[in-house]
Amino acid sequence: MRFSVIDIGTNTILLLVADIDRTGIRSVVYDEQVIARLGKGVDEHKMINRETFRRVLQFLQAYRATSETLRAEKIVAVGTSALRDAANRNEFCDFIEKETGISIEILSGDEEAEYTFRGAISGFLRRSASFSVLDIGGGSTEIISETPSQLTSKTSLDIGSVRITERFLKTSPPTALEVSEARSCIQRALANIDLSEIRDSKLIGVAGTLTTLAALQQKLPEYNPHRVEGFELSYSEIRILFNQLRIKTVEEIRAVPQISAGRADIILAGILILLEFMEAANAKQITVSDRGLRYGIALRESKT
Repeated sequence: MRFSVIDIGTNTILLLVADIDRTGIRSVVYDEQVIARLGKGVDEHKMINRETFRRVLQFLQAYRATSETLRAEKIVAVGTSALRDAANRNEFCDFIEKETGISIEILSGDEEAEYTFRGAISGFLRRSASFSVLDIGGGSTEIISETPSQLTSKTSLDIGSVRITERFLKTSPPTALEVSEARSCIQRALANIDLSEIRDSKLIGVAGTLTTLAALQQKLPEYNPHRVEGFELSYSEIRILFNQLRIKTVEEIRAVPQISAGRADIILAGILILLEFMEAANAKQITVSDRGLRYGIALRESKT
């Protein structure tokens, strides 16, 4: 059966069209993402504004048209942090369903963490090892660990690249004080969780911050998921990239070929979250996955 899965995140909206059966994902037909910034202002005002309603609608109408062109038999759409936080989420979801026929399922933090984990590790065939997955989103960050026999922990933290940027990194380039305050906020969030399991597992990172860093480190002329999937980044490499970017303006970051225009203003916050996490977990390297929540939802649908 051919499914379309739409992941409506705080910063990006992703589409996966895949053929699935009871054994899982048989083949990927189409994979796309756009930066829609659904969560713009949600952290401060707890509302999705009307301009965002219309902007997101255009992307979802295009995704529906693509799904129909590719003969998808069912569309499954899920929403994450920004929709969890927005007071007018029901109004937004009703508006989207009326205009497109697409019903949005809003996932809890635990659900987002688990399905992201399942999607991220689906690209790794060796399953004898323990895995931990870090998903740095726009509004939240998920940390999930599993031994070969069971899922052992899943945590959703209210720190994300859009949220941290809007709260702290308000100038371009950010001041030393802004970076310090952002770092302190991230450290406080991480201090409340046990990261001991990370040290004995294979660490995988998903979402735009990680995939952008993989493309940057390889100096890819254009994004190539096959070069990004499975690429390993060391802590020292990430620190060097951060130091190179933190002295640039948003306009200068936007000019870097590997950084999309819609990610330029939030990439520093995403890297800060990654660096602070790796320091707290004493992680020396992280393996990048181009997969994530949308793949996990496709796997869930294959079992129904």
